Amino acid sequence: MSARYYDDEPALNPWLIRLPLLLVSGAVLLLLIAVTLVGLFQLSFRERVMPGVSAYGISLSGLTREQTRAALENQFTYGESIVFTFRYGDRFWQASARDLGVTFDLDSTVDQVFAVGRGSGLFFNLVDQALVWLNGEPINPLIRYDQGLAAAWLRRLALEIDTPAQDAQLILDGTDVQASPAQNGRWLDVRETLRQIDTFILSLRPGGEIALVVNETPPIAWDAEAAAEKARAAISAPLVLVAETPDGAPVGPWQARVDQIAALLRVITVDNGDGTLRYDVDIDMTAFRAYLEELAQGLIAPPVNGRFHFDETSGRLTVIQPSQSGRSLNVDETLARMEAAVFSRDNRTVPLAFNYTLPPYHDAVTAAELGITQLVSESTTYFTGSTSARRTNIIQAAAAFDGVIVAPGETFSFNSLLGDISPEEGYVSGKVILGGRTVDGVGGGVCQVSTTAFQAAFFGGFPIIERYPHGYRVGYYERGEGVGMDAAIYKPDPEDGPYATELDFRFVNDTDYHLLIETSVFPQSDALQFRFYSTSAGRQVVKVGPEVFNVQPPAATRYEVNADLISGQELQVDWSAEGSEVRVTRQILDASGVEVRRDVFYSNYQPWGAVVQVAPGDPRVTG
Repeated sequence: MSARYYDDEPALNPWLIRLPLLLVSGAVLLLLIAVTLVGLFQLSFRERVMPGVSAYGISLSGLTREQTRAALENQFTYGESIVFTFRYGDRFWQASARDLGVTFDLDSTVDQVFAVGRGSGLFFNLVDQALVWLNGEPINPLIRYDQGLAAAWLRRLALEIDTPAQDAQLILDGTDVQASPAQNGRWLDVRETLRQIDTFILSLRPGGEIALVVNETPPIAWDAEAAAEKARAAISAPLVLVAETPDGAPVGPWQARVDQIAALLRVITVDNGDGTLRYDVDIDMTAFRAYLEELAQGLIAPPVNGRFHFDETSGRLTVIQPSQSGRSLNVDETLARMEAAVFSRDNRTVPLAFNYTLPPYHDAVTAAELGITQLVSESTTYFTGSTSARRTNIIQAAAAFDGVIVAPGETFSFNSLLGDISPEEGYVSGKVILGGRTVDGVGGGVCQVSTTAFQAAFFGGFPIIERYPHGYRVGYYERGEGVGMDAAIYKPDPEDGPYATELDFRFVNDTDYHLLIETSVFPQSDALQFRFYSTSAGRQVVKVGPEVFNVQPPAATRYEVNADLISGQELQVDWSAEGSEVRVTRQILDASGVEVRRDVFYSNYQPWGAVVQVAPGDPRVTG
């Protein structure tokens, strides 16, 4: 097919083809040039710092790793030049930042410098490199802070600061008392102080003062002085023990010495309930127990019954001698009083403590309580012709029985109630029957009282369990009830030897009621009377006799020398009496008159001769 050309169609311009080709070719050429230049750049800075990178204000562009290290290693002076001052009170310590663990990590910083523009992709690396080149890239140095080093430095500092709390001290050494005050402890709070250090270092402050955090530890035992003063009071003076007799007379004093007290003191700790303790001083007084128990033996007083008279009109008892409570030393209470007083400076006197026992027949007892309602028996004997000494002794002995109460089932003992027959008890010398003869002795006439008591018990129907007749017939005791109704008593004296026999008069109150004994001496009629008050058991007493047999004539008169007499003078001191045996029978009948008991009282009286005292040289004196 042949081409057709039409004159009306213009021809194609060749530059329309050439120009794009030229543009593409230029672009390719430029690209090749750029790639070449980039390659040359990358090759040139492969081991060098990218342009635009700096640190510490120093341009590091194009530097090798070694050059970079050399440029940076002397630029960090914070560790050595920055100093921190730590203060506690008026004391202070200093440490550099390096001492506290602040260091410049040069290798990591250099790595960071060389990491600029060297990412994971070429395109992004080229972009970063271009931006760094155009804008610059300052690198912050990598500073490291080792908190462990700071803590170690603080712990070393703590060795200078930490002080344990000191408890108060109390020392007792005999009578020496020493007390020392308590002191607070302190300890450096490393953790809290580290928090302050962190604030300074992490902001790279240019030094400064840091207040150490120091905590105080209170002691457990605070005060010792109060306890020390208590101990000093305990040994300030002896404890003085005092007491009184039951009559109110002072006895003692006795002492607990200072050295004895000091040896018993002991230091104790007391829990205050808030985690603290305090000192106290205690004492164990039981060491004095044995001493007090020994002392107690001399302070014991038995209860003393009151003495009474019976008013037959009112039916009431009248106190004639007040009762006394018995007492014994209360050792435990006395020890408690000593313990209470030992810590006092003002009053070092300790009254002994006693336990008191009310006697059975105290002042408030009533006749109704005891069953005392009436007179159940009485007896009267006469002592006409007695000497003044004999009268005195009768009065003295009779008083020993006035107002005495005998309980149901109790045995009345004449000698027990009589007490000692001695001048100290008011008795005087007189004639007494001793060893088969009448001699001078203390207490002559006391048998008048025992005889009267015997006769009252006889007619009261009370069982007589001990009664002795005299060695010979005595006229005083035959007036009234006649012969065989006497009762001799004798209380041996230590001088009589260990084999001397006591003679007592005893009877038993065999009723269900108490028995009150009253005695009276009537000087105008030379009479002695015993009255027994109780409640009648309804029994009757019948006396049979006396039956006198085997009568013997009196012994010959005996003459004795009395140096106070002159020639021709004589003094009869004893009278003759027949010897005989006597039997008295007592029949006891019940209320209906039936005999319930029969008692026989036998007496054997030796013949007795008169005794006449004459002047020395009288020829009638024999032997």
